[in-house]
Amino acid sequence: MKTATVGNLGTVLVDGKGRTLYLFEADKSTSSTCNGGCATAWPPLLTTGQPSAGGSAQSTLLGTTKRDDGKTQVTYHGHPVYGYAGDTKPGDANGQGLNQFGAKWYVLGADGNKVDKS
Repeated sequence: MKTATVGNLGTVLVDGKGRTLYLFEADKSTSSTCNGGCATAWPPLLTTGQPSAGGSAQSTLLGTTKRDDGKTQVTYHGHPVYGYAGDTKPGDANGQGLNQFGAKWYVLGADGNKVDKS
């Protein structure tokens, strides 16, 4: 996980391929509530080891959580982290502010908080 400037959203978290990362407001703890069809549209950022931070991403905010399927998902500042299937290339943020699967989705800033430019 690292940071990149994405459109008018500023510096946000991205995965190793430069794709924008999101938080889901329905997640009230480090446990993910996005499974099944939700996880297809909003793929969780998974890891098999300790996640690492680059750019202005803070390694002290990184963590992991076990998903319902037994896989390990990356967390950042207590938020399970997701990509968005509608983002096709680095720099896309098509999921920003969408209300899907019961709550809103927001790009995740390097400080670990949602980026809301509305």
